[in-house]
Amino acid sequence: MRDEENNASSSSFASLLSSKMAGELEGVKKTLLNKKVYYENCPGCKVDLHKAGQRGLPIKELFTIWIVILGTALPISSLFPFLYFMIRDFHIAKREEDISYYAGYVGSSYMLGRALTSVFWGLVADRYGRKPVIIFGTFVVVIFNTLFGLSVNFWMAIITRFLLGSLNGLIGPIKAYAAEIFREEYQALGMSTISTAWGIGLIIGPALGGFLAQPAEKYPSIFSKDSIFGRFPYFLPCLIISLFSLVVAIASFWLPETLHIHESSMPPHDSYETLEAASDAKEGNESTPKENLFKNWPLMSSIILYCVFSLHDMAYTEIFSLWAVSPRKFGGLSYSTADVGEVLSISGFGLLVFQLTLYPLVERYVGPIIAARVAGVLSIPLLTSYPYIAMLSGIALSVAINFASVMKNALSISIITGLFILQNKAVNQRQRGAANGIAMTAMSIFKALGPAGGGALFSWAQKRLDASILPGDQVVFFVLNVIEAIGVLMTFKPFLVETQNT
Repeated sequence: MRDEENNASSSSFASLLSSKMAGELEGVKKTLLNKKVYYENCPGCKVDLHKAGQRGLPIKELFTIWIVILGTALPISSLFPFLYFMIRDFHIAKREEDISYYAGYVGSSYMLGRALTSVFWGLVADRYGRKPVIIFGTFVVVIFNTLFGLSVNFWMAIITRFLLGSLNGLIGPIKAYAAEIFREEYQALGMSTISTAWGIGLIIGPALGGFLAQPAEKYPSIFSKDSIFGRFPYFLPCLIISLFSLVVAIASFWLPETLHIHESSMPPHDSYETLEAASDAKEGNESTPKENLFKNWPLMSSIILYCVFSLHDMAYTEIFSLWAVSPRKFGGLSYSTADVGEVLSISGFGLLVFQLTLYPLVERYVGPIIAARVAGVLSIPLLTSYPYIAMLSGIALSVAINFASVMKNALSISIITGLFILQNKAVNQRQRGAANGIAMTAMSIFKALGPAGGGALFSWAQKRLDASILPGDQVVFFVLNVIEAIGVLMTFKPFLVETQNT
Protein backbone atom coordinates (compact mmCIF):
# COMPACT_ATOMS: atom_id res chain seq x y z
CA MET A 1 0.00 0.00 0.00
CA ARG A 2 2.83 2.33 0.95
CA ASP A 3 4.67 1.41 -2.26
CA GLU A 4 1.61 2.36 -4.28
CA GLU A 5 1.44 5.71 -2.46
CA ASN A 6 5.13 6.31 -3.13
CA ASN A 7 4.71 5.43 -6.80
CA ALA A 8 1.70 7.74 -7.10
CA SER A 9 3.63 10.50 -5.36
CA SER A 10 6.63 10.01 -7.65
CA SER A 11 4.37 9.96 -10.70
CA SER A 12 2.63 13.13 -9.55
CA PHE A 13 5.99 14.84 -8.91
CA ALA A 14 7.31 13.76 -12.32
CA SER A 15 4.14 14.98 -13.97
CA LEU A 16 4.40 18.30 -12.17
CA LEU A 17 8.08 18.61 -13.04
CA SER A 18 7.39 17.73 -16.66
CA SER A 19 4.56 20.25 -16.80
CA LYS A 20 6.75 22.92 -15.27
CA MET A 21 9.60 22.22 -17.67
CA ALA A 22 7.18 22.25 -20.59
CA GLY A 23 5.84 25.61 -19.43
CA GLU A 24 9.32 27.04 -19.07
CA LEU A 25 10.31 25.68 -22.47
CA GLU A 26 7.22 27.24 -24.02
CA GLY A 27 8.07 30.53 -22.32
CA VAL A 28 11.63 30.38 -23.66
CA LYS A 29 10.31 29.61 -27.12
CA LYS A 30 7.90 32.56 -26.99
CA THR A 31 10.72 34.80 -25.85
CA LEU A 32 12.90 33.63 -28.72
CA LEU A 33 10.08 34.09 -31.18
CA ASN A 34 9.44 37.62 -29.98
CA LYS A 35 13.13 38.44 -29.95
CA LYS A 36 14.66 39.92 -33.09
CA VAL A 37 16.54 37.19 -34.94
CA TYR A 38 19.57 38.32 -36.95
CA TYR A 39 20.81 36.15 -39.81
CA GLU A 40 24.52 35.96 -40.23
CA ASN A 41 24.78 36.45 -44.01
CA CYS A 42 21.78 38.73 -44.46
CA PRO A 43 22.69 42.31 -45.50
CA GLY A 44 19.44 43.69 -44.07
CA CYS A 45 20.16 42.07 -40.69
CA LYS A 46 23.63 43.61 -40.66
CA VAL A 47 22.04 47.03 -41.17
CA ASP A 48 19.52 46.33 -38.38
CA LEU A 49 22.34 45.31 -36.02
CA HIS A 50 24.18 48.52 -36.88
CA LYS A 51 21.03 50.55 -36.19
CA ALA A 52 20.48 48.77 -32.87
CA GLY A 53 23.88 49.90 -31.63
CA GLN A 54 23.82 53.33 -33.26
CA ARG A 55 23.73 56.42 -31.09
CA GLY A 56 23.47 60.03 -32.17
CA LEU A 57 22.46 61.65 -35.43
CA PRO A 58 23.14 59.36 -38.46
CA ILE A 59 25.16 61.96 -40.39
CA LYS A 60 26.77 59.47 -42.78
CA GLU A 61 23.44 57.92 -43.80
CA LEU A 62 21.80 61.33 -44.23
CA PHE A 63 24.65 62.53 -46.44
CA THR A 64 24.51 59.33 -48.52
CA ILE A 65 20.79 59.66 -49.22
CA TRP A 66 21.20 63.37 -49.95
CA ILE A 67 23.94 62.85 -52.54
CA VAL A 68 22.19 59.98 -54.37
CA ILE A 69 18.92 61.90 -54.65
CA LEU A 70 20.74 65.07 -55.69
CA GLY A 71 22.49 63.23 -58.53
CA THR A 72 19.11 62.08 -59.83
CA ALA A 73 17.21 65.33 -59.33
CA LEU A 74 19.71 67.60 -61.10
CA PRO A 75 19.11 66.36 -64.67
CA ILE A 76 15.32 66.51 -64.22
CA SER A 77 15.25 70.25 -63.70
CA SER A 78 18.47 71.58 -65.21
CA LEU A 79 16.86 72.07 -68.61
CA PHE A 80 14.08 74.43 -67.50
CA PRO A 81 16.02 77.74 -67.73
CA PHE A 82 17.33 77.00 -71.24
CA LEU A 83 14.55 74.79 -72.63
CA TYR A 84 12.77 77.81 -74.15
CA PHE A 85 15.93 78.77 -76.04
CA MET A 86 16.76 75.17 -76.97
CA ILE A 87 13.36 74.70 -78.61
CA ARG A 88 13.80 78.04 -80.36
CA ASP A 89 17.16 76.88 -81.75
CA PHE A 90 15.59 73.65 -83.05
CA HIS A 91 13.33 75.83 -85.27
CA ILE A 92 10.37 73.51 -84.79
CA ALA A 93 7.99 76.21 -83.52
CA LYS A 94 6.53 78.37 -86.29
CA ARG A 95 5.59 81.21 -83.92
CA GLU A 96 7.18 82.52 -80.73
CA GLU A 97 4.00 81.79 -78.81
CA ASP A 98 4.28 78.07 -79.76
CA ILE A 99 7.72 77.55 -78.18
CA SER A 100 6.18 76.82 -74.77
CA TYR A 101 3.94 74.18 -76.38
CA TYR A 102 6.88 72.13 -77.69
CA ALA A 103 8.92 72.74 -74.54
CA GLY A 104 6.18 71.02 -72.55
CA TYR A 105 6.63 67.80 -74.53
CA VAL A 106 10.35 67.67 -73.83
CA GLY A 107 9.68 68.20 -70.14
CA SER A 108 7.02 65.46 -70.13
CA SER A 109 9.02 62.80 -71.98
CA TYR A 110 11.16 62.07 -68.91
CA MET A 111 8.12 61.54 -66.70
CA LEU A 112 6.36 59.40 -69.31
CA GLY A 113 9.37 57.07 -69.45
CA ARG A 114 9.48 56.84 -65.66
CA ALA A 115 5.75 56.13 -65.47
CA LEU A 116 6.12 53.07 -67.72
CA THR A 117 8.89 51.39 -65.70
CA SER A 118 8.64 52.48 -62.04
CA VAL A 119 6.69 49.41 -60.87
CA PHE A 120 9.19 47.15 -62.65
CA TRP A 121 12.13 48.79 -60.90
CA GLY A 122 10.30 48.56 -57.57
CA LEU A 123 9.81 44.81 -58.04
CA VAL A 124 13.47 44.42 -59.02
CA ALA A 125 14.46 46.26 -55.83
CA ASP A 126 12.26 43.96 -53.72
CA ARG A 127 13.71 40.86 -55.39
CA TYR A 128 17.39 41.65 -55.85
CA GLY A 129 17.99 44.59 -53.53
CA ARG A 130 17.89 48.37 -53.44
CA LYS A 131 21.61 48.82 -54.12
CA PRO A 132 21.78 47.35 -57.68
CA VAL A 133 18.89 49.55 -58.82
CA ILE A 134 20.52 52.64 -57.29
CA ILE A 135 23.86 51.95 -58.99
CA PHE A 136 22.32 51.19 -62.39
CA GLY A 137 20.02 54.21 -62.27
CA THR A 138 22.88 56.56 -61.46
CA PHE A 139 24.96 55.29 -64.39
CA VAL A 140 21.94 55.83 -66.65
CA VAL A 141 22.00 59.51 -65.68
CA VAL A 142 25.64 59.72 -66.76
CA ILE A 143 24.92 58.35 -70.23
CA PHE A 144 21.60 59.83 -71.28
CA ASN A 145 21.91 63.23 -69.63
CA THR A 146 25.15 63.69 -71.57
CA LEU A 147 23.44 62.70 -74.82
CA PHE A 148 20.60 65.13 -74.13
CA GLY A 149 23.10 67.98 -73.94
CA LEU A 150 24.36 66.94 -77.39
CA SER A 151 20.87 66.94 -78.94
CA VAL A 152 20.80 68.39 -82.45
CA ASN A 153 17.02 68.33 -82.99
CA PHE A 154 13.69 68.13 -81.20
CA TRP A 155 13.27 64.37 -81.53
CA MET A 156 16.73 63.54 -80.21
CA ALA A 157 15.93 65.63 -77.14
CA ILE A 158 12.61 63.78 -76.69
CA ILE A 159 14.15 60.30 -77.05
CA THR A 160 17.12 60.88 -74.73
CA ARG A 161 14.86 62.32 -72.03
CA PHE A 162 12.44 59.40 -72.41
CA LEU A 163 15.23 56.83 -72.04
CA LEU A 164 16.65 58.73 -69.07
CA GLY A 165 13.27 58.48 -67.34
CA SER A 166 12.51 54.86 -68.22
CA LEU A 167 15.91 53.38 -67.31
CA ASN A 168 16.55 55.43 -64.17
CA GLY A 169 14.29 53.69 -61.65
CA LEU A 170 15.99 54.53 -58.37
CA ILE A 171 13.56 57.10 -56.94
CA GLY A 172 11.14 54.51 -55.55
CA PRO A 173 13.84 52.17 -54.19
CA ILE A 174 15.78 55.04 -52.59
CA LYS A 175 12.67 56.00 -50.61
CA ALA A 176 12.36 52.40 -49.42
CA TYR A 177 16.10 52.46 -48.66
CA ALA A 178 15.73 55.60 -46.56
CA ALA A 179 12.85 54.05 -44.62
CA GLU A 180 15.10 51.07 -43.77
CA ILE A 181 18.48 52.66 -43.11
CA PHE A 182 17.36 54.95 -40.24
CA ARG A 183 16.23 54.18 -36.71
CA GLU A 184 12.57 54.84 -35.88
CA GLU A 185 13.24 58.19 -34.23
CA TYR A 186 14.99 59.46 -37.37
CA GLN A 187 12.37 58.31 -39.91
CA ALA A 188 10.89 61.80 -40.36
CA LEU A 189 14.37 63.30 -40.74
CA GLY A 190 15.27 60.61 -43.29
CA MET A 191 12.21 61.28 -45.41
CA SER A 192 12.80 65.00 -45.00
CA THR A 193 16.32 64.43 -46.34
CA ILE A 194 14.87 62.87 -49.50
CA SER A 195 12.53 65.75 -50.16
CA THR A 196 15.21 68.26 -49.17
CA ALA A 197 17.72 66.76 -51.60
CA TRP A 198 15.01 66.55 -54.24
CA GLY A 199 14.04 70.16 -53.67
CA ILE A 200 17.65 71.32 -53.67
CA GLY A 201 18.23 69.36 -56.88
CA LEU A 202 15.24 71.07 -58.44
CA ILE A 203 16.88 74.37 -57.48
CA ILE A 204 20.58 73.73 -58.18
CA GLY A 205 19.71 72.03 -61.48
CA PRO A 206 18.05 75.12 -62.95
CA ALA A 207 20.82 77.27 -61.48
CA LEU A 208 23.44 75.22 -63.34
CA GLY A 209 21.34 75.28 -66.48
CA GLY A 210 20.88 79.02 -66.19
CA PHE A 211 24.49 79.96 -65.55
CA LEU A 212 26.22 77.39 -67.79
CA ALA A 213 23.95 77.22 -70.85
CA GLN A 214 25.14 79.13 -73.93
CA PRO A 215 28.66 79.61 -72.48
CA ALA A 216 30.13 80.91 -75.73
CA GLU A 217 27.72 83.86 -75.58
CA LYS A 218 28.05 84.51 -71.84
CA TYR A 219 31.77 83.84 -71.38
CA PRO A 220 33.42 84.40 -74.79
CA SER A 221 36.84 84.85 -73.22
CA ILE A 222 36.72 81.25 -71.93
CA PHE A 223 34.63 79.41 -74.53
CA SER A 224 34.98 80.08 -78.24
CA LYS A 225 32.11 79.64 -80.71
CA ASP A 226 34.14 76.99 -82.56
CA SER A 227 34.55 74.80 -79.47
CA ILE A 228 32.21 71.92 -78.62
CA PHE A 229 30.46 74.20 -76.13
CA GLY A 230 29.92 76.77 -78.85
CA ARG A 231 28.49 74.22 -81.29
CA PHE A 232 26.40 72.59 -78.55
CA PRO A 233 25.36 75.56 -76.38
CA TYR A 234 23.42 73.45 -73.86
CA PHE A 235 26.04 70.72 -73.37
CA LEU A 236 28.11 72.28 -70.56
CA PRO A 237 25.48 72.10 -67.75
CA CYS A 238 24.59 68.53 -68.79
CA LEU A 239 28.27 67.52 -68.75
CA ILE A 240 28.85 68.96 -65.27
CA ILE A 241 25.81 67.11 -63.90
CA SER A 242 26.86 63.86 -65.60
CA LEU A 243 30.35 64.05 -64.08
CA PHE A 244 28.81 64.55 -60.64
CA SER A 245 26.53 61.55 -61.21
CA LEU A 246 29.52 59.47 -62.27
CA VAL A 247 31.19 60.14 -58.92
CA VAL A 248 27.95 59.24 -57.12
CA ALA A 249 27.59 56.02 -59.16
CA ILE A 250 31.11 54.87 -58.28
CA ALA A 251 30.61 55.74 -54.59
CA SER A 252 27.32 53.79 -54.57
CA PHE A 253 29.25 50.51 -54.75
CA TRP A 254 30.04 51.00 -51.08
CA LEU A 255 26.42 51.48 -49.99
CA PRO A 256 25.13 48.89 -47.48
CA GLU A 257 22.23 46.78 -48.76
CA THR A 258 19.08 46.98 -46.60
CA LEU A 259 16.99 44.16 -48.13
CA HIS A 260 16.58 41.09 -45.89
CA ILE A 261 17.64 37.88 -47.63
CA HIS A 262 17.16 34.80 -45.41
CA GLU A 263 16.77 31.94 -47.88
CA SER A 264 20.22 30.41 -47.36
CA SER A 265 21.17 31.93 -44.03
CA MET A 266 20.84 30.66 -40.47
CA PRO A 267 20.78 32.85 -37.37
CA PRO A 268 24.02 33.05 -35.34
CA HIS A 269 22.84 30.72 -32.53
CA ASP A 270 23.53 27.02 -32.01
CA SER A 271 21.00 25.77 -29.43
CA TYR A 272 18.27 23.49 -30.70
CA GLU A 273 15.49 25.56 -29.18
CA THR A 274 16.83 28.78 -30.71
CA LEU A 275 17.16 27.21 -34.14
CA GLU A 276 13.67 25.76 -33.89
CA ALA A 277 12.18 29.07 -32.82
CA ALA A 278 14.01 30.96 -35.54
CA SER A 279 12.94 28.37 -38.09
CA ASP A 280 9.32 28.68 -37.00
CA ALA A 281 9.52 32.49 -37.11
CA LYS A 282 11.15 32.46 -40.53
CA GLU A 283 8.62 29.97 -41.88
CA GLY A 284 5.73 31.99 -40.54
CA ASN A 285 7.04 35.25 -41.99
CA GLU A 286 7.78 33.85 -45.44
CA SER A 287 4.59 31.85 -45.78
CA THR A 288 2.39 34.86 -45.05
CA PRO A 289 0.86 35.95 -48.36
CA LYS A 290 1.67 39.45 -49.47
CA GLU A 291 -1.09 42.01 -49.13
CA ASN A 292 -2.79 43.35 -52.24
CA LEU A 293 -1.35 46.84 -52.32
CA PHE A 294 -4.26 48.20 -54.34
CA LYS A 295 -6.57 47.29 -51.44
CA ASN A 296 -4.36 49.12 -48.94
CA TRP A 297 -6.33 52.37 -48.69
CA PRO A 298 -3.86 54.28 -46.45
CA LEU A 299 -1.25 53.63 -49.17
CA MET A 300 -3.50 54.33 -52.14
CA SER A 301 -5.01 57.50 -50.67
CA SER A 302 -1.55 58.95 -50.00
CA ILE A 303 -0.43 57.99 -53.54
CA ILE A 304 -3.46 59.66 -55.14
CA LEU A 305 -2.87 62.81 -53.13
CA TYR A 306 0.82 62.64 -54.02
CA CYS A 307 -0.18 62.57 -57.71
CA VAL A 308 -2.36 65.67 -57.38
CA PHE A 309 0.35 67.74 -55.71
CA SER A 310 3.01 66.37 -58.09
CA LEU A 311 0.93 67.50 -61.06
CA HIS A 312 0.72 70.94 -59.49
CA ASP A 313 4.42 71.16 -58.63
CA MET A 314 5.65 70.00 -62.04
CA ALA A 315 3.29 72.35 -63.86
CA TYR A 316 4.43 75.18 -61.58
CA THR A 317 8.11 74.42 -62.23
CA GLU A 318 7.56 74.47 -65.99
CA ILE A 319 5.38 77.58 -65.88
CA PHE A 320 7.66 79.53 -63.56
CA SER A 321 10.68 79.14 -65.83
CA LEU A 322 8.70 79.96 -68.97
CA TRP A 323 7.01 82.91 -67.25
CA ALA A 324 10.30 84.30 -65.96
CA VAL A 325 12.06 84.28 -69.35
CA SER A 326 9.07 85.30 -71.50
CA PRO A 327 8.92 88.95 -72.71
CA ARG A 328 7.18 91.67 -70.71
CA LYS A 329 4.66 92.14 -73.49
CA PHE A 330 3.32 88.67 -72.68
CA GLY A 331 3.20 89.32 -68.92
CA GLY A 332 6.57 87.72 -68.13
CA LEU A 333 9.66 89.08 -66.39
CA SER A 334 12.04 89.18 -69.40
CA TYR A 335 14.67 87.38 -67.31
CA SER A 336 17.76 85.78 -68.80
CA THR A 337 18.76 82.20 -68.01
CA ALA A 338 21.28 83.58 -65.51
CA ASP A 339 18.57 85.64 -63.78
CA VAL A 340 16.39 82.54 -63.40
CA GLY A 341 19.35 80.59 -62.08
CA GLU A 342 20.02 83.28 -59.47
CA VAL A 343 16.42 83.23 -58.22
CA LEU A 344 16.38 79.46 -57.97
CA SER A 345 19.74 79.37 -56.20
CA ILE A 346 18.45 81.71 -53.49
CA SER A 347 15.33 79.54 -53.21
CA GLY A 348 17.53 76.49 -52.78
CA PHE A 349 19.41 77.98 -49.86
CA GLY A 350 16.17 78.99 -48.14
CA LEU A 351 14.73 75.54 -48.73
CA LEU A 352 17.77 73.85 -47.23
CA VAL A 353 17.55 75.95 -44.06
CA PHE A 354 13.81 75.29 -43.74
CA GLN A 355 14.06 71.52 -44.18
CA LEU A 356 16.97 71.03 -41.80
CA THR A 357 15.65 73.27 -39.02
CA LEU A 358 11.90 73.89 -39.12
CA TYR A 359 10.22 70.99 -40.90
CA PRO A 360 11.28 68.16 -38.52
CA LEU A 361 9.92 70.22 -35.59
CA VAL A 362 6.64 70.97 -37.38
CA GLU A 363 6.16 67.31 -38.35
CA ARG A 364 6.90 66.14 -34.81
CA TYR A 365 4.26 68.40 -33.22
CA VAL A 366 1.43 68.45 -35.76
CA GLY A 367 2.10 65.35 -37.89
CA PRO A 368 2.57 64.97 -41.66
CA ILE A 369 -1.10 65.41 -42.58
CA ILE A 370 -1.66 68.73 -40.80
CA ALA A 371 1.69 70.04 -42.07
CA ALA A 372 0.73 69.18 -45.67
CA ARG A 373 -2.75 70.67 -45.30
CA VAL A 374 -1.53 74.00 -43.91
CA ALA A 375 1.19 74.23 -46.59
CA GLY A 376 -1.42 73.68 -49.31
CA VAL A 377 -3.70 76.39 -47.93
CA LEU A 378 -0.86 78.92 -47.72
CA SER A 379 0.21 78.19 -51.31
CA ILE A 380 -3.06 79.50 -52.77
CA PRO A 381 -2.76 83.22 -51.85
CA LEU A 382 0.96 83.07 -52.62
CA LEU A 383 0.37 81.93 -56.21
CA THR A 384 -2.40 84.49 -56.64
CA SER A 385 0.19 87.22 -56.10
CA TYR A 386 2.46 86.15 -59.00
CA PRO A 387 0.75 88.14 -61.82
CA TYR A 388 0.98 91.26 -59.64
CA ILE A 389 4.67 90.62 -58.91
CA ALA A 390 5.23 90.86 -62.69
CA MET A 391 4.08 94.49 -62.53
CA LEU A 392 7.05 95.41 -60.34
CA SER A 393 10.55 96.32 -61.50
CA GLY A 394 14.01 96.86 -60.14
CA ILE A 395 14.84 95.97 -56.54
CA ALA A 396 11.15 95.57 -55.62
CA LEU A 397 10.75 92.85 -58.25
CA SER A 398 13.92 91.10 -57.15
CA VAL A 399 12.90 91.02 -53.47
CA ALA A 400 9.31 89.97 -54.19
CA ILE A 401 10.12 87.15 -56.62
CA ASN A 402 12.88 85.72 -54.42
CA PHE A 403 10.67 85.76 -51.32
CA ALA A 404 7.77 84.18 -53.22
CA SER A 405 9.99 81.50 -54.74
CA VAL A 406 11.50 80.54 -51.38
CA MET A 407 8.06 80.32 -49.77
CA LYS A 408 6.53 78.31 -52.63
CA ASN A 409 9.31 75.73 -52.66
CA ALA A 410 9.28 75.36 -48.87
CA LEU A 411 5.52 74.79 -48.84
CA SER A 412 5.70 72.28 -51.70
CA ILE A 413 8.45 70.27 -50.04
CA SER A 414 6.48 70.19 -46.77
CA ILE A 415 3.59 68.54 -48.60
CA ILE A 416 5.72 66.00 -50.47
CA THR A 417 7.72 65.04 -47.37
CA GLY A 418 4.56 64.35 -45.38
CA LEU A 419 3.23 62.11 -48.16
CA PHE A 420 6.56 60.21 -48.32
CA ILE A 421 6.19 59.41 -44.62
CA LEU A 422 2.58 58.25 -44.99
CA GLN A 423 3.38 55.98 -47.95
CA ASN A 424 6.24 54.15 -46.26
CA LYS A 425 4.29 53.71 -43.02
CA ALA A 426 1.49 51.99 -44.92
CA VAL A 427 3.49 48.88 -45.93
CA ASN A 428 6.10 46.50 -44.52
CA GLN A 429 9.58 46.05 -45.92
CA ARG A 430 8.75 43.11 -48.19
CA GLN A 431 6.45 45.33 -50.25
CA ARG A 432 8.05 48.73 -49.79
CA GLY A 433 9.87 48.72 -53.11
CA ALA A 434 6.74 47.70 -55.02
CA ALA A 435 4.64 50.27 -53.13
CA ASN A 436 7.07 53.06 -53.98
CA GLY A 437 7.16 51.77 -57.56
CA ILE A 438 3.38 52.14 -57.82
CA ALA A 439 3.66 55.62 -56.31
CA MET A 440 6.36 56.60 -58.80
CA THR A 441 4.38 55.24 -61.76
CA ALA A 442 1.22 57.11 -60.82
CA MET A 443 3.13 60.26 -59.90
CA SER A 444 5.18 60.15 -63.11
CA ILE A 445 2.02 60.01 -65.21
CA PHE A 446 0.76 63.15 -63.51
CA LYS A 447 4.18 64.77 -63.71
CA ALA A 448 4.26 63.98 -67.41
CA LEU A 449 0.97 65.81 -67.75
CA GLY A 450 2.36 68.73 -65.73
CA PRO A 451 4.95 70.15 -68.16
CA ALA A 452 2.86 69.37 -71.25
CA GLY A 453 -0.27 70.84 -69.72
CA GLY A 454 1.61 73.74 -68.18
CA GLY A 455 3.36 74.58 -71.45
CA ALA A 456 0.12 74.38 -73.44
CA LEU A 457 -1.73 76.44 -70.81
CA PHE A 458 0.99 79.09 -70.79
CA SER A 459 1.07 79.25 -74.58
CA TRP A 460 -2.74 79.66 -74.66
CA ALA A 461 -2.63 82.35 -71.95
CA GLN A 462 -0.19 84.43 -74.00
CA LYS A 463 -2.76 84.54 -76.80
CA ARG A 464 -5.54 85.97 -74.59
CA LEU A 465 -3.87 89.00 -73.07
CA ASP A 466 -6.98 91.13 -73.67
CA ALA A 467 -9.55 88.70 -72.22
CA SER A 468 -12.10 90.26 -69.86
CA ILE A 469 -11.88 87.40 -67.32
CA LEU A 470 -8.49 86.26 -66.02
CA PRO A 471 -6.40 87.77 -68.84
CA GLY A 472 -2.93 86.52 -69.70
CA ASP A 473 -0.99 84.74 -67.01
CA GLN A 474 -3.73 85.27 -64.41
CA VAL A 475 -5.57 82.27 -65.81
CA VAL A 476 -2.38 80.17 -65.50
CA PHE A 477 -2.01 80.78 -61.77
CA PHE A 478 -5.77 80.42 -61.27
CA VAL A 479 -5.66 76.90 -62.73
CA LEU A 480 -2.68 76.05 -60.49
CA ASN A 481 -4.68 77.23 -57.47
CA VAL A 482 -7.66 75.07 -58.45
CA ILE A 483 -5.42 71.99 -58.48
CA GLU A 484 -3.91 73.01 -55.13
CA ALA A 485 -7.37 73.49 -53.59
CA ILE A 486 -8.46 70.02 -54.75
CA GLY A 487 -5.38 68.57 -53.08
CA VAL A 488 -6.09 70.38 -49.82
CA LEU A 489 -9.67 69.04 -49.73
CA MET A 490 -8.33 65.51 -50.22
CA THR A 491 -6.19 65.75 -47.06
CA PHE A 492 -9.32 65.36 -44.92
CA LYS A 493 -11.00 62.15 -43.80
CA PRO A 494 -12.48 59.89 -44.98
CA PHE A 495 -10.27 60.21 -48.08
CA LEU A 496 -6.79 60.39 -46.52
CA VAL A 497 -6.13 57.79 -43.83
CA GLU A 498 -2.96 57.44 -41.79
CA THR A 499 -1.70 54.05 -40.67
CA GLN A 500 0.75 53.17 -37.91
CA ASN A 501 2.25 50.18 -39.77
CA THR A 502 6.02 50.22 -40.18
